[in-house]
Order: sequence, then structure tokens, then C-alpha cells
Amino acid sequence: MLARVNSYGVGGIDGYAVSVEIDISNGLPGTEIVGLPDAATKESKERVRSALKNSGYRLSPKRVTVNLAPADTRKEGSAFDLPIAIGMLLATEQLSADTSETVFVGELSLNGNLGRVNGILPVLLAAKADGMKRAVIPVANAKEASFVSGMDVYAFTDLRSVTEFLGGAPSVPVVPRDPADAVLGRVSGEDLKYVRGQYAARRALEVA
Repeated sequence: MLARVNSYGVGGIDGYAVSVEIDISNGLPGTEIVGLPDAATKESKERVRSALKNSGYRLSPKRVTVNLAPADTRKEGSAFDLPIAIGMLLATEQLSADTSETVFVGELSLNGNLGRVNGILPVLLAAKADGMKRAVIPVANAKEASFVSGMDVYAFTDLRSVTEFLGGAPSVPVVPRDPADAVLGRVSGEDLKYVRGQYAARRALEVA
């Protein structure tokens, strides 16, 4: 079975689309992540498997291949945990949902809780520019997400809540716009805290 889920990564200060593809096939049981993942992203397979098990889902005794496309772009961090988990549930038919216009970003703990990720603002801005209609994020990122208009953003505390929402559970409130943000027009997402690496250049800008 093959499933595809939308996610986004952060390159410098900009978000970029990442297609998370999950293939379940016969073979020696195990999970392999390809598509230039860094160490934290490679470790997703262990976090995801534990999160699925501890959230009450069965683990597939088959070979699972996870492709993070485009394959020639370096993927960093743990933000792909949630889309990988959703993709596995779709591929194993434990979840049925239309995710074609939904973006998933979030780190999973071993018990299935969703943890905060860095760079949610540029991710959501890029997703909105690409025409995505809604986003699913950790509740810890809700405040930052409130600065983005033009798309529905839903914040959750754990994997089970996300799957129940996708499966048609009672509607979850959209993250509200921050009414105190009177200068939203000046928010660009260009903040040095979103820049990965480039230590010397960042230090020079901070000193200047």
C-alpha cells in the first residue's frame, strides 16, 4: 500500500514543501527513511513506531519505506514525525481521510504526545502560498500560528486526537487569529531564530 502526506521543512528562513510517501510491502520487517534525512529525522522511525503502539494502533509486520521528497533536499529535525505516522496509518488502512489539502507538522513523543517544533511560522506561510487549506500542528505552536491568516490551523496535544479529528470526530476549533497583533502586515517570518546553521553569518548580523 502507498500513502502520501503533505508536510513542510525549513530551509534558511523559508518553508518548502515535503511530500512524505509511505510504502508498505512484503519483506523483512523494518522501517527505512530515505530522502536525505539528518540524524534526528532518521530517528523518527523509532519515535513513530512507539507513538503508534502506545496510541492503540497496530504495527505492520512488513517492510516500511518512507520517502521524503524532494530527495535532493536535506531534511532536518523531528517535524516529520506526525506526517510519517499519519502516512503509516493511511497505508495500513487504519485511517481513512482526505489529506490532499492538509499540512502535518509535529514531533511525537514515545507515548504519542505532540511536541513543539521550530519554524512553524515560515512553514505555514509557505503552505498558504502553495494553496494548502488547513494545517495540523502541536498545541505548543498555536500562539505562533495565530499570526497566520488565510488557512485553517488546528492544534492538538497527541496523535490520537489528530486521527479522531481526521476520522470525523466532533469539530475542533480553529486556532484563532491573535487580536492583539495590530501589525500583522509587518510580520514576514524573517527572524534569525529560524535560520539553520550559518553561525558566522548570524553572529555578524547580531553584532552589527
